[in-house]
Amino acid sequence: MSEEIKEKTKKEIKNITIYGSGLMGSGLAQVFASDENLNVTICTRNIANSKIHESMSQNLKSFIDKGIYTEDYAINLISRVRISDDREASAKNADFIIECIPENMELKQNLFEELESYCSEDTILATNTSVMSISEIAMKTKKKDRVVGAHFWNPSYLIPLVEVVKGDETSEETMDLTMKLLKKAGKHPIYVNKDVPGFVANRLQHALWREAISIVERGIADAKTVDEALKFGPGLRLPILAPIENADMVGLDLTLSIHSYILKYLEDSHEPSKLLKELVEKEELGFKTGQGFQSWTKEEADSSRERLSEYLIKVLYNK
Repeated sequence: MSEEIKEKTKKEIKNITIYGSGLMGSGLAQVFASDENLNVTICTRNIANSKIHESMSQNLKSFIDKGIYTEDYAINLISRVRISDDREASAKNADFIIECIPENMELKQNLFEELESYCSEDTILATNTSVMSISEIAMKTKKKDRVVGAHFWNPSYLIPLVEVVKGDETSEETMDLTMKLLKKAGKHPIYVNKDVPGFVANRLQHALWREAISIVERGIADAKTVDEALKFGPGLRLPILAPIENADMVGLDLTLSIHSYILKYLEDSHEPSKLLKELVEKEELGFKTGQGFQSWTKEEADSSRERLSEYLIKVLYNK
């Protein structure tokens, strides 16, 4: 790193502004507000109908129940999140802005174009997009070097991973400051060198989903069995032994031998599965309709969400 970049990255980020007040926005507010040295603002169009603090309170309930946080700590954390409907004022003093608005390219481009006219020249503009091009989102900005991807995973207040994605013109200074901020907020940021669709984790995740759906579609096993194969097999070791380390462990000669045989049999379609399309056309959408690849009662769907939260808290906090 050059001396010039070292000097610039001494800048300390204090003021965080989040645009987008849904589940992801309130989750991010909780993440940043957990550091008492950060000032956190969520900008929303309608304060009267906002449920940001209620959402944060619900998120924190599990932490209180498990004895990780006290009620006083949770109340104090929530009180540190300011809610505003003034887009200009919210941007003006921000050191770091992150948007969590819907996954619509034009909306994101227009928001950053507008915010750039309000904020200071060195304010970082981060996007929480999960798949969209960072470079394309930055297209309407004048200072494209300050636009960066910061993809949090849901639930954002529990999942440690944040993908920090370098756009075509994102500066090293912007990348370094973003990585530093996220570490300070207790996250595990990873540096993504190239701006490609899906970044790193979603590419891995959806390659797995494509094969899982294909196995169901081809009648090799039913949906419940596919999930059980992962939950009680490779899924158990993934947090400790991920694919690249596993390949090195078993030997690259063995990996090459296996791939030389099996890859031609794996799903490699570049289109969504016919079965998936049919289910969506029939409005069998999963939890939200009670029927997807499997049938779900409301109680089963709620239980699934609760199990995920309980599991993550147990893994992360040993509670």
